[in-house]
Amino acid sequence: MDHHHHHTSEKSTKNIRLVFLLNIGFAVIELAGGLITNSISILSDAFHDFGDSISLGISWALQKVSKRGRDKRYSYGYRRFSLLGALFLSIVLIVGSIFIIKESIERIITPDVTDAKGMLLLAVLGITVNGFAAFKMKKAKSFNERALFLHIMEDVLGWVAVFVAGVVMLFIDVPWIDPVLSVVICVWVLSNVYKNLKGTMKVFLQEIPEDVDVEALEAAILSLPGVLHIHDMHLWTLDGEQHIMTLHVVTDLGLCTEYEPLKKNIREICDRFEIHHVTIEFETDAEKCTLNDCIV
Repeated sequence: MDHHHHHTSEKSTKNIRLVFLLNIGFAVIELAGGLITNSISILSDAFHDFGDSISLGISWALQKVSKRGRDKRYSYGYRRFSLLGALFLSIVLIVGSIFIIKESIERIITPDVTDAKGMLLLAVLGITVNGFAAFKMKKAKSFNERALFLHIMEDVLGWVAVFVAGVVMLFIDVPWIDPVLSVVICVWVLSNVYKNLKGTMKVFLQEIPEDVDVEALEAAILSLPGVLHIHDMHLWTLDGEQHIMTLHVVTDLGLCTEYEPLKKNIREICDRFEIHHVTIEFETDAEKCTLNDCIV
């Protein structure tokens, strides 16, 4: 399982690096194209992409750090550093979207002439480049990758909007369609950023993972021979993928040699629930556990 997590982390790092390189290279093309075509969608996206390139670089660095194992400073390792990348990317997306909405509203009020043919050419290139990046990230699992995927989808939809606006303006003089489509896309992006940011904050606040059925987990453990009841059970996740649990198991087993098979059975149950780091403490029914009074 550790090998699986390492492989997933390595793939995530490579994907973020690829998107970063595509993003910074295409931002230069966008800037030039936006100035030539006088399109607010392209210019805004170029500005957005330059800012995002910085955040993607930081996200890439944090993702690389998250691959480190445990040490004297971080006993659980560095996996949560990838969440910092997700948080940073989300903030950049929010700020960038608000900026684009502001600029688009100004263009709706005072429309400006744009080069429709130039917009179409850049749109095809934009859809191709960002579409390839979106394809590489379509199976994103971590919060960092999801935030990155949202950034890419914002770019893909932005270029689709530019393409649609360019086609329409070839036949009808409606310059306001360009900024209107930009506003619609930004609203979609902000709604999805909110969902991803909400999930990221739940991990930071150590909420019980949503993909774990706690009642079924407890029932499975209580069904084991020798288990009287369990308490002081805590379940959280490091990064949305690697879950951790601690619990006290009250048992009527008399010999310590009987604890090892029971511990193995409990771990096997936890594995079925995708919980692979479990700390188990055994107690007898006569013991009084004071830890239940420590957290109020």
